[in-house]
Amino acid sequence: MTRLNYTVLTDQVPLEASQDGRTPSIGTLYLVVTNTRRNTPFPRIEVTVPVGDGAGDLTRSQDVAAIRTDGTLTRTRDGFGRLRTPPTTRAVSFARAGQSNVFVARPPARRFKSSDYMVLKLENVTVGAAAGLVMLTVRERLSNGGRPQSRFTVVPLVKAPAKEIPAPRNFRPDADLVEAGTAIGLSWEGSADFDYQIVFPGGPKSGPWVTPSGSPGRHVGRLAAAEAPRRDTTYTLIATSRTTPRQVHTLTTTVQVRNPILENLTVTRGIDTPQVQGTAPARGYLAFTAAGLEIRNESGGYGVVKADRADLNGINTEWVQGRGAGDGRITFPQDGLNVTRAGGQAAGTVFANYADLDIVKTRIVRGRKDDDGWISFRKEGLNIHQERGTKPGTLFANYADLDIVKTRIVRGREDDDGWISFRKEGLNIRRERGMERGTLFAAKTELSG
Repeated sequence: MTRLNYTVLTDQVPLEASQDGRTPSIGTLYLVVTNTRRNTPFPRIEVTVPVGDGAGDLTRSQDVAAIRTDGTLTRTRDGFGRLRTPPTTRAVSFARAGQSNVFVARPPARRFKSSDYMVLKLENVTVGAAAGLVMLTVRERLSNGGRPQSRFTVVPLVKAPAKEIPAPRNFRPDADLVEAGTAIGLSWEGSADFDYQIVFPGGPKSGPWVTPSGSPGRHVGRLAAAEAPRRDTTYTLIATSRTTPRQVHTLTTTVQVRNPILENLTVTRGIDTPQVQGTAPARGYLAFTAAGLEIRNESGGYGVVKADRADLNGINTEWVQGRGAGDGRITFPQDGLNVTRAGGQAAGTVFANYADLDIVKTRIVRGRKDDDGWISFRKEGLNIHQERGTKPGTLFANYADLDIVKTRIVRGREDDDGWISFRKEGLNIRRERGMERGTLFAAKTELSG
C-alpha cells in the first residue's frame, strides 16, 4: 500500500477517444497527490502511462513525446501547524524519463506533511482511438537507511467513445437583401472536421473558406460578382465528415434580390406592379396608370414604341411622322388635319388613288404634271388656266347644263370651224378664222322682225 493517496482528474471529462478522419482528441490529466497520515518522507513518484492502440492504452507510442509536464507542491500550514494565508506553492520537477513512457516527479522537500498536496500535470495528451478503462501505474520509491523501498498503486480513468461531431449552425448571408450581381459572403459556425460545400443555382462551390481572425470554428465563403445572385436564391450548406460512418448535415439560407434578373418568366394569374423597366443601358419603362399604359424614357418623358403593326380602336396623338427625320408629318389641329413637309410648317402633299369628300377647300387644283393646266377659285367663280401661267385655258366637256354662260366667242372643235361672236347689237356668225360672214343652218327659224 502506498504512503500517499492518488486521484486523477481529466480535462475533457471524460476523456474522449480519438477517431480516424477527424481532429485528434487532446486532453489533460491532473494527478492529485495527498497525505492522510502524519508527516511522511517525500518519495520519488514514477507514473507509467500505458501506450498502444488498445482500449486500456492512454495514447499511442508516437504521441508520447508530445506530452508536456508540470508539477507543483502546495503547503497550507507552517511549521507550527498554523494555516498559511495564502498557501505557498513551489515547483516540482516532473519530467519524462528518457524515451520511455514513464514520468518521474522528484521529491521537492524532505517530508510530505499531512496538510500538503501536490499536482502532477500531463497535458497535450493525444488520446488513443479505442475507448475503454485506462490504468495509470504509480510507483513510490524511498531510500530507508540505504535500502530502497517501492510501493505500487493504480489510478483508473475512462476513455469514452468519440462523440458525434457537433452539427454546424448559424448559416447566414452578410446581407439578406442585395442588388442583382452584388458579391456576397455566407458564414457559418462548425467544426473543421467537416468538409463544407455550398450548393446554389450557379454552384456548387467547395472552398477554400476564410476563417476570421479570433473566431475559431467560424467560416466565411465569398461569392464573386459572377457567382452572385441575380434573383432570390436559396443556398444550401452541406457538411460531410471524413469519419466512418460519415456524418452529413445540411443547412439553408435565402438571399433576396431587390431588382431580380430572370431569363424567363411565366405567370399564370397576373402581375401587380406600378412599372416595368428595361435593363441597362436601355432604361425606358412602362408605367401603369388608372387611365391605362404610359411608355416613358429613362428621363421620365414619353418614350417611343417601335412595332411592325398596331391594331387599335383609337389613337390620340399630337402628330404622326414617317420614320426618317426628313419625312412628312401629319398634325391634328382642332379644325381637322394638317399635312406638312419634313417636320416643318410648310404644307405637304397628299397622295391617294381616290378621295370621297363632302367639301374640298383649296386655292387651286392642278393636274399631276407640272405643265398641266390648273383651276383657281375666286369669289366670282372658277378660272381655268393653261400650264403654269395665268393665260386662260380650255374647258373640255361632253355636256354642260348651265343657267348662264358668259363668253366672247363660241367655236367648233376643229380649228377651221366657224365661230359665233357676241356684240351689243346681237350675234355674229363667221366663217373659219376670218371675219367673213358665215351661214346659219337650221330646220326652222322664227323671228319677231
